[in-house]
Amino acid sequence: MSRLKELRNYINEELYKIEDLDERSAAFIHLYGVSLASTMIAKKRGLDPELLSMAAMLHDLHAYKSGSYEDHAHKGAELAREILNRLNLTTDSETEMICSAIYHHDDKLVEDGPMEEALKDADVISHCLHDTSKPIKEKEQKRFEKLCVEFGMG
Repeated sequence: MSRLKELRNYINEELYKIEDLDERSAAFIHLYGVSLASTMIAKKRGLDPELLSMAAMLHDLHAYKSGSYEDHAHKGAELAREILNRLNLTTDSETEMICSAIYHHDDKLVEDGPMEEALKDADVISHCLHDTSKPIKEKEQKRFEKLCVEFGMG
């Protein structure tokens, strides 16, 4: 079994514990949506699609499990580290890359390293394309416009 599939199985089990069906559905849709977008971005930018997809699957897990988005990126990075260490899926350097991307993913107005930027961009794609009738958040507007140019979605 691939590392990504093993991680997804673990995350699926965690998400099935969410009792509210709407919340559970939203969690599945968002995490898998960001994971798919991150794979596209990684392939286009020459990054590791497996590691970026793993970061995407973990990036909001803390928020979904706790029901709170307060400091969710930083707390999510801690949870991701615990999960990756428990499952023994990644090397120490891979764990650091994944956790750094998660730690910084909510800083949409700050430019970070390639993995961090790719996860932010995948998150923005999910937010902006999931329901196109909703207005784009101000903090995501410029990033989404750049993504539209990058992917020819004029």
